[in-house]
Amino acid sequence: MKEFSERLKELRLGKRLTQVELASATGLSQAAIALWENGQRVPNAQALWILADFFEVTVDFLLGRSEK
Repeated sequence: MKEFSERLKELRLGKRLTQVELASATGLSQAAIALWENGQRVPNAQALWILADFFEVTVDFLLGRSEK
């Protein structure tokens, strides 16, 4: 899931958010976001939908399956 971790971090930094700010805005935990960005864990389906909606991208984009 290296593609996911890279895209998540890129999207977060693109909005100039810290992990704490992203966690607050999405209701996800900062610890989970850190683990995802480090490639140590993978998010569940619900977390993927939350992130996709927040960043206005598709789940396929987050997972590296598309370029949009």
